[in-house]
Amino acid sequence: MPRFGRPIGGDAYSQTGFSLVEVLVSIFILTMGLLGMLGMQAAALQSNREARLQSSAMILARELADMVRGNKSEGIKTANNPYLGDFSSPLTFGTPTYCLNVATASTCATPIDVANAEMTEWLTRVDNELPGARVVTCFDATPFDAGGLPQWTCSNTGTSIVIKIGWTRGSTNKGQTGSAGLERANVPGLIVPVTAGSTT
Repeated sequence: MPRFGRPIGGDAYSQTGFSLVEVLVSIFILTMGLLGMLGMQAAALQSNREARLQSSAMILARELADMVRGNKSEGIKTANNPYLGDFSSPLTFGTPTYCLNVATASTCATPIDVANAEMTEWLTRVDNELPGARVVTCFDATPFDAGGLPQWTCSNTGTSIVIKIGWTRGSTNKGQTGSAGLERANVPGLIVPVTAGSTT
């Protein structure tokens, strides 16, 4: 009969199991994997935010393009055109008009009143949806520079209005942190030409 505490048919010192070193190595490997997953999650959230803002900017640009085409008598003007301008956050129209608002008793009597009211409401929506937004609308034959990058500067030539929209977004330089990690509408994030009959 074996002694108390001694395994039957085996040596007292031949036991199997994990050592403390093996457990620590396993915990370290698991921790590295979890940290990698957290980094991927943060990158995915950032990409999702940028895609949402890009989509919002495109929808807003399409709305403005439709407004310009719908009010052609004002949209084709090269001077005194309410649709043209350089607007920086906070986006406000020079002479706000609210005659399109159903809550007001007034109505838009002329095409220029319609254009003023449309820009008043549209700029408010842009300011609410895009952080640190900047909008430039102009006649521009060269919306891109010699290097192919979008630019805010307008040539004030050409036959169609160009809508340029930019907003504050995360820098592509991942080495930058804090305030330096943000691009504050340095260049347009979206450029949309307003062409007759275009659906964009």
